[in-house]
Amino acid sequence: MGATHEVLNQPPPLTDFSTADDPALLEALRRDGGAWGEPEVRELGALAGSAEVQDWARMAEEHPPVLHTHDRYGHRIDEVEYHPAYHRLMAAAVDSGQHAAAWSESRFGAHLVRAAKFYAFAQAEPGHGCPISMTYAAVPALRAEPELAAAYEPLLASRVYDFGLRPPLGKRGLIAGMSMTEKQGGSDVRANTTRALPQADGTCLLTGHKWFTSAPMSDIFLTLAQTDEGLTCFLVPRVLPDGTRNPMRLQRLKNKLGNRSNASSEVEYDGAVAWRVGEPGRGVRTIVEMVNVTRLDCVIGTAAGMRAGLRQALHHAEHRRAFGAELIDQPLMRHVLADLAIESEAATTLALRLAAALDRASAGDESEAALRRLGLAVSKYWVCKRGAAHAAEALECLGGNGYVEDSGMPRLYREAPLLSIWEGSGNVAALDVLRALGRESGALEAFLAEVEAAAGADARLDAAVARLRELLPQLADPQRAQLLARRLAEQMTLVLQGSLLVRHSHPAVADAFCASRLGGDWGHAFGTLPPDVDTGPILERARLKDAR
Repeated sequence: MGATHEVLNQPPPLTDFSTADDPALLEALRRDGGAWGEPEVRELGALAGSAEVQDWARMAEEHPPVLHTHDRYGHRIDEVEYHPAYHRLMAAAVDSGQHAAAWSESRFGAHLVRAAKFYAFAQAEPGHGCPISMTYAAVPALRAEPELAAAYEPLLASRVYDFGLRPPLGKRGLIAGMSMTEKQGGSDVRANTTRALPQADGTCLLTGHKWFTSAPMSDIFLTLAQTDEGLTCFLVPRVLPDGTRNPMRLQRLKNKLGNRSNASSEVEYDGAVAWRVGEPGRGVRTIVEMVNVTRLDCVIGTAAGMRAGLRQALHHAEHRRAFGAELIDQPLMRHVLADLAIESEAATTLALRLAAALDRASAGDESEAALRRLGLAVSKYWVCKRGAAHAAEALECLGGNGYVEDSGMPRLYREAPLLSIWEGSGNVAALDVLRALGRESGALEAFLAEVEAAAGADARLDAAVARLRELLPQLADPQRAQLLARRLAEQMTLVLQGSLLVRHSHPAVADAFCASRLGGDWGHAFGTLPPDVDTGPILERARLKDAR
C-alpha cells in the first residue's frame, strides 16, 4: 500500500548554521576592542549551530539531572548525575573561555570577547550557562580575600573542565556556584538565618538551609551567613582538603519551569567548613561584585534567546507558504518579524556595550564603571522582562509547529522568564536602579553622557531624553520614587538602546526603534510598527549570513 500523502510546505531542518553570523555581534567586537577575538567567536558560533551541538542541547533537556542522596550501602553521597550531553556542553564552554578565563587575559577587550562567546553559545542551550556564568562572576568577589583569590583564581580561569568531587586545589579546573537565598527571605538576603561559628584554625562552621543553590555539583560556592558582626560572605568547598565531603546535604532538586539541564537544589549546611571572603559583616558588599557580573549575563542570555527565537521564526517564514505567498512576503508577518529583529538587535547591542564597559572599568575608567553599574540595573529590568514576550511571539510565528516540543521553541519560551527572575526579579531590579542613582557617584552623569552622545541625531530620541530628565526630580520623594521605579527603568533602557542604535546600527533599524519605542507610534504587541516602516533592510540585516 502506498503513502497516503507527501510532506509538503514544511521548512527544512535548521542546522549547520553559525550563531556568529550576526551583524550586531560582529560590529560590536570590531567597534569596542574585541576584533582580535572574532575568529574564536566565529568558530564557536559554527559549533553552536552544528547538528552535533543541537543534539547535545536536546538530550541535556530531555534527560534532566537526577539527585542521589545515598549510595547502595546507605552512605550519604549527595551527588547529582547529569546526562553526558550536559558535560559535553560544559566542556565546550570552558574550553572556549566563556567562564573565568577573561580575568586572566591581558589583551584589552577580553570581557567583550567573552560576552560574545557566551552570547553565541547560549543560543544552543542556555541551561549550562548558569554554572559558566557563576564561575565567571566568582572571581571579582573572591578578590576581596587576596589569599583565597591567589589559590583559586588560576583554577577558575583554567580551560579544563574537570568534573568530579575531589579536593578543589588538586583539580585541573574548577566550577563555582552561588548559595545565598533562603526560603524566609528570598531576595532579602539580610533576613538569612544561616549561622557561622568561628573555629580556632580561622575557618567557620556553617549551619542552616539554602532555598536555591544552582549547579550543586560545583567545586566551590560563595554563600552568606550570619556572624557576630553581621551578614558575611564565605567560600564553601564541596570537598575538603583531606578528601572528605563537606557536610552540604542536598535535600532535593527543584522541579523548574525551564532551565532543566541545570540542577538547582535545596541545601542544608550541617556544620559545613567555610573560609571567610571579605570583611566580617560586609557580606552583601562582597557578594554584590558577583551579582553585578551575573546580571550582565542575564542581559546577554536574554539577547541570545531573542536571537535564537528570531532565527527560528525567520527560517520558518522563509520556507512556508500561506494564502498564496511565502510567509516572509506577507506584509503583516514582515512587520512582526521586523519588530522581533529590532528588539533582538537593541538587546544585543546594549548587552555588548555593557560588556565593553567592564573592560574599560577594569582598565581604570571610573566613568565606565559608573555607566556599567547603572546600565546593568536598568537593562536587567527591561531587557530581561522583554525576553518572555519576545519568545512568545517568535513561537507564534511557527503557529502550531512552534507549540510542539520538537521545534525547540518551547525550550526558549520556558527559559525566558528565568533571566528576569534570577539575580533579582522585576521589583528588585527596578529598586536597584534607585539605589544606584542614590549611592553610585557619577552614575547618572555617565549614563546621560552616553545617551546624549547621539544628541541631535534623532528628534524622537532627543524628546525621550528630555522626558526622562523631567521625571528625575520626582525621585526626591522616596515614596513616589518607588512608584516610578519601573517606569524609570524602562525609559532609561529605551533611551540608552535608542542612542546606541542611532550611532551604531543600520539607519532603518534605528529609525524603526525610535519611531515605535520612543516616538509613541507603537502598539502593545509585536508587529505594530508604524505602517510606513521599511522592513526590507531590517529583515535583510537579520538574515545576513556574513557581516564581513
